[in-house]
Amino acid sequence: MTDGAMGRRRFLAGLTGACALGAAPLLRADGGARVLTATDVHVKDYPTVEAVRWIGEQLERDTDGRLRIRMYHAGQLGRESEAIDMARFGAIDITRVYTGALNNAFPLTQALCLPYVFDSVPHLRRALDGEVGAHVLRGFEARGLVGLAIYDSGPRCFYNIKHPIVEPADLHGLKIRVPVSDIFIRMLRLFGANPTPLPLGEVFSAMETHMIDGAENNMRAFQSSRHFEAARYWSHSDHSYAPDVLLMSRRTFDTLAPRDRDRLVGLARESVQVMRGLWEKQEDEARRIVVESGVKFNEVDLPAFRAAAQPLIAQYRHDPAIDALYRRIRELA
Repeated sequence: MTDGAMGRRRFLAGLTGACALGAAPLLRADGGARVLTATDVHVKDYPTVEAVRWIGEQLERDTDGRLRIRMYHAGQLGRESEAIDMARFGAIDITRVYTGALNNAFPLTQALCLPYVFDSVPHLRRALDGEVGAHVLRGFEARGLVGLAIYDSGPRCFYNIKHPIVEPADLHGLKIRVPVSDIFIRMLRLFGANPTPLPLGEVFSAMETHMIDGAENNMRAFQSSRHFEAARYWSHSDHSYAPDVLLMSRRTFDTLAPRDRDRLVGLARESVQVMRGLWEKQEDEARRIVVESGVKFNEVDLPAFRAAAQPLIAQYRHDPAIDALYRRIRELA
């Protein structure tokens, strides 16, 4: 076991013990300040990581140092699925999680992950910035979390080590990494692929060893994770615009003074624009790096992919709550 893994285990063991005693372990004193711990699986300069750091800087300034945020990036405190549970039980305070990892526990997020529900980034943002986004955020209250903000993260596309993907038939037989999400697993099966749920941190080695043939993600993650060094084919499928959610432990939130709660929520909402500004710059730079590396890009038969996804969309629309959100989103197209 590496020193980092051992340190993480000791850290998490301490949090578990504190939770068992009913404490809010990560709301702790640090030179007189109360420190909130935040986690993200992405690298230190990733837009969501930087946006949460921005929240921490503003919070520390606005409270004269009474409240701070300590960020653990690059999965230092575990996978997204672990972070969700740790936040629910108060072992960590704030976490940024991809909505695909939330689908099973928080069904309203399914509407944001359905294939081809969004047509573009502006369409996505109109939905997230309005009642659709607010409704999804409120849905976290029932299970020990506070929805602070939703960060959009561009279109997700397929990339692989074998050949261009032009139509769903080109995915037949390929082992494609997906998040641990029923929607993504079912979608890939409809497209003819063999969906393989894996943590993001295991994807590069899995492609190098041919345990999988490819994955799907946005351009910034494709570049920052170095996946482009193994997968040399990128296909513009734009099959999902599933965003990220910034969540906070309800246990921690309730320990804050009302004015501090309001300030934190307000800063989280403001951080969306901070994140988007960083995203647009970094996405352009990521695309430049990937193009210069020689990755081969191709367009896909979008009508064919949309048609292949229709049975999945119809299945989820049988749920009245999901159908209502789906219709609201499409009205904003």
